[in-house]
Amino acid sequence: MAESWVLDDDRSVSASAAGVAEILRARMAAGRLETWLAGSSGRALAVVTNTERAMVVLLEGEGDPGEHAVDPGAEGWSDGFVLANGQGDAYPDEDTVPIQDAFRLVEHIVATGAWPDDAHWVADR
Repeated sequence: MAESWVLDDDRSVSASAAGVAEILRARMAAGRLETWLAGSSGRALAVVTNTERAMVVLLEGEGDPGEHAVDPGAEGWSDGFVLANGQGDAYPDEDTVPIQDAFRLVEHIVATGAWPDDAHWVADR
């Protein structure tokens, strides 16, 4: 059985591969820049964005440091990544990806459970 995904803060909202980018766009438009998806297998998928770049993190379960998408060769830092608790963060651009890439990565993970073959990511374990 394929893994299913829901919004962690509203488990009545299913996140399909076809609809997850729209969910992320709507949340961004509402100023909600941190989104967690909960997988039926116990995994979690997080997206924190500043609307231009995003940190995409895939966790195998509670307590797992996970793995995150990277943009090799990107230089500089970006700020404006606002967490749900109001904390604002800044990240090296190499540890985030352009927002359109983030949508594609999340769609693929929700559809298949894995990073796309052409994705760049690092394990934080």
